[in-house]
Amino acid sequence: MERVMERVAFGSVLLVCLVSGASALLHTANPHAVCKSCDPQPAICKSYQCIANCSFPKVCPNPDDVCAAVWWREDGVVMVETMCHDPMQPLYGVKLDNFSSSDCVLTIRFVKGRILRLCACTGHECNEHMLLNKPDNDYDLVLLRTSETKVFRLPQLCKFCDVESTACNATGVCESSCNITSICENPDEVCVSAWRRSEGNAIIETVCHNPALPFYGQYLTDYNNTVCQMKQVEDMKEEFYICSCNEEECNDRLFFTDVSSPPGTESPLSKRSLRSVLLVSLFPVLIAVVVLLSAFYCFHMFHQHNLKAPKTKGIDSETCAIIVSDDDRSDSSSANSLNHNTELLPIQLDAIVGKGRFAEVYRAKLKQGAKDESFQKVAVKIFPYEEYASWKTEWEIFSDTELRHENVLQFLTAEDRKAEQCYWLITAYHERGNLQEFLTQHVIGWDELCRMGGSLARGVAHLHADRTLCGRSKAPIAHRDLKSANVLVKADLSCCLCDFGLSLRLDNSMSPEELANSGQVGTARYMAPEVLESRMDLENIESFKQADVYSMALVLWEITSRCSAIGDVREYKPPFGKLKDHLCVESMKDDVIRDELRPEIPASWTNHTGVQLLCSSIEECWDHDPEARLTAQCIVERFSEISSTMISVSSDDKSAQDSGNYEK
Repeated sequence: MERVMERVAFGSVLLVCLVSGASALLHTANPHAVCKSCDPQPAICKSYQCIANCSFPKVCPNPDDVCAAVWWREDGVVMVETMCHDPMQPLYGVKLDNFSSSDCVLTIRFVKGRILRLCACTGHECNEHMLLNKPDNDYDLVLLRTSETKVFRLPQLCKFCDVESTACNATGVCESSCNITSICENPDEVCVSAWRRSEGNAIIETVCHNPALPFYGQYLTDYNNTVCQMKQVEDMKEEFYICSCNEEECNDRLFFTDVSSPPGTESPLSKRSLRSVLLVSLFPVLIAVVVLLSAFYCFHMFHQHNLKAPKTKGIDSETCAIIVSDDDRSDSSSANSLNHNTELLPIQLDAIVGKGRFAEVYRAKLKQGAKDESFQKVAVKIFPYEEYASWKTEWEIFSDTELRHENVLQFLTAEDRKAEQCYWLITAYHERGNLQEFLTQHVIGWDELCRMGGSLARGVAHLHADRTLCGRSKAPIAHRDLKSANVLVKADLSCCLCDFGLSLRLDNSMSPEELANSGQVGTARYMAPEVLESRMDLENIESFKQADVYSMALVLWEITSRCSAIGDVREYKPPFGKLKDHLCVESMKDDVIRDELRPEIPASWTNHTGVQLLCSSIEECWDHDPEARLTAQCIVERFSEISSTMISVSSDDKSAQDSGNYEK
């Protein structure tokens, strides 16, 4: 009997071993995971979980692959993309550190200005179900079925300040000036803004609202817009405009003129607005004709004068605004214009080199000719369709032929890329990048400081001037966002200004109301005290130039802080770097207005005569009183004086040294 039992036991062990071995062999023969794999599509969600709603399983090509999913919101609808993924490689730029679980638990990441949720898991089609968060107890986890729910919508994020007074006069583009962002209570609600004039006072209201319900007695018909296109409501006792849209915080910027919304969105305008748009559209054409005729007449008179008059000393190339340095030259026939050709320029994008609030900048190659295989490096600034107003502002600034200057980024052309639903600005490309990046990586000498600082001042002075150095009339321009990130470093280490998306053409005919409508713009760290406090003198267009000079002073301080002439050069820090990385207007008010703080100028900087003179000028430029500040042109002259002084000091030192050697 015992022998029988031993044989049975031995047989059982042998059977287990054989089954285990067979399983191991099967696993070795087919180690690849099977995952859901579908392009982005609306997901089915409820409570803490989502279903990919993907019917396409895929055998992963790599034995190390796991199942992954990416979740985001698009027009309020949750979208999900599922795939096989190598966990050692980044997914959408994010390295996933948790992929061994059998549950796909989504984690939030902020990637290139977008909020994404990503997850990875190990198991058969485990990325079909995604968990926004996992219950504490596994028995509470009850997975959804497709039949149980419908497409899930998240509540929208909107500006929500109820009623506030405003300086906006219902023209152009207005900022709401609302600093409160609210999560709408109902997923069906969209962002809404209303502008009205009550007893002579302009008022803006920003709220969330369900378009199924009337708003001030009006049903919203444009709530699928991506921008807030204001339309006038007729039959109201007072002047009244409303707009609605369905993008995050889209009711912050209010468009009172047509912004050419992307296809599929409405942009209704009243008859009066259409007439205004028509006049505005024709006005630049008339101006262009007048400019061309004037230029032709001036050229003709200049040519006649040269034929009659004896030759005299010509205008120095350094003093004429039409100069363009060698690394900036291009075909002028295509410069300062919109490309109206049916065929877009043959441009190949290489890599992204910068990103701002409204656009991304790419390094690109412009093919020289149909048969020529050579390329010219250019920069391409790409605006999405909803940022039409920013693109248009910058294009119109660049379109002024009198803007051309060696210390202003050279503009080539602009394009409306309808297929990609975006707008392009094509400019010269400068390999060294922006000034902030350059100063972070390099220490400069005294000569480089003078070259960089002097060229920066010349660029700002040219913007602010009402005439070119050749004597031609020119519209003064306020940059309004001067900072080291908006200054490019050229090959010869001189600087040129870029990013004119917030710039303002200073026309003497503009009323204080129109100037006030320009809003509080710029980067908080570089804002002048009067801009932070919204107390600019709108009766005087010079106030916009004075605010630019304050910002320029901070950039000059940045350049000086990285110059070896000051002695011990520390690691690069932006102005007010001791405060914090991302400064807001309110925090800057306390330091710049209440305490009148400015970046530190250590005593050691005064050991160098040139740096001491420059710092004295910088302090005059960031004076708390705008009227007391120097002009940009004055800083240009100061740099010339400082250079002359340093040459004299150097000559005196050399003479003293030679004299000492002679006595010996």
